[in-house]
Amino acid sequence: MTKLDYEIDDFMCYCESKKLSKKTMRSYEQTLKLFAKYLEEKGIQSTKEVSREAVRNYIVYLRERGKYTITSNDNSREWNNPQNRKDYSKQITNTTINNYIRNLKVYFNFMKDNYLMKDMPLDKVKFLKAERNRKVFIKDNEFYKLLKSIDTTKYAEYRDYIIIQLIFDTGMRIGETLSIDITTDLDLVNRAIYLKADKTKGKSARTVFFSIKMAEELRRWIRYKDRYVESNLLFPVQLRDKELAVNNFEKNYKKYCDRAGIKECSPHGLRNNFAKRYLMAGGDIYTLSRILGHSSVTVTEKCYLDLEDEDIKKNYQRYSPLANLRRV
Repeated sequence: MTKLDYEIDDFMCYCESKKLSKKTMRSYEQTLKLFAKYLEEKGIQSTKEVSREAVRNYIVYLRERGKYTITSNDNSREWNNPQNRKDYSKQITNTTINNYIRNLKVYFNFMKDNYLMKDMPLDKVKFLKAERNRKVFIKDNEFYKLLKSIDTTKYAEYRDYIIIQLIFDTGMRIGETLSIDITTDLDLVNRAIYLKADKTKGKSARTVFFSIKMAEELRRWIRYKDRYVESNLLFPVQLRDKELAVNNFEKNYKKYCDRAGIKECSPHGLRNNFAKRYLMAGGDIYTLSRILGHSSVTVTEKCYLDLEDEDIKKNYQRYSPLANLRRV
């Protein structure tokens, strides 16, 4: 192992001590290992040797090489066969490269604080201009088609049927939803769910609320679930007191979308749809930011401003000053 490898391990131990999510840590580690391999090829053995020019050259290198052509471990090519992917060698998007830059900035800030680095090679490295992808909006008829595609006579599919509706109704993240404990988190009387800090992305506890209709669905589900699984989890794996993995739910969701003939879909899209529908119904962005668990309203504004002309027209008709004048 090089000195750089030990420095990265030190950073990852720090991330673990901060109790960052596994997803965040995987992102950091993948970025750093790819970067370390590049530096190794250039004869750079330590973080302190990294210059601003080396970082800029690395960004150019990423853009020229393309997707999946770079791996931190050469053996993984034999296991994963990335060359068989349809998007193999296609240009890496600016959004992806910006994620790499963001991760590297976090790492170098850590190194500055702990290894007393004098020069910060990413201080003047700016993010690339990236077009924001418009979030997919699922229409009412598509959502009903999705629900009808699920076989609720089967435990796993009935469970997913309830999960889909709950995310759609509350705007929770998938991981937050799958971690709900009936005894400590769920309040059916007040139709509220308490999300513990260690279960949320921002490590900040919050409460979300659900509708009367959702409460009825949850009561029915809990009675059904309790007949087959002894677990305090709201959505356990069948026959076991174990939390359903996010990636397994994502695979199931894709399967249901395929059955329903919905091409563009992702489970996170349910959360996006909640946000857009909340705004379209007249909800304010400040409350929405609290519900979604964003660190600031600015984050919410950047994520959920995909209103189309037809959406704006509908909202305008509801709030037109002239049309809403009252005769006295």
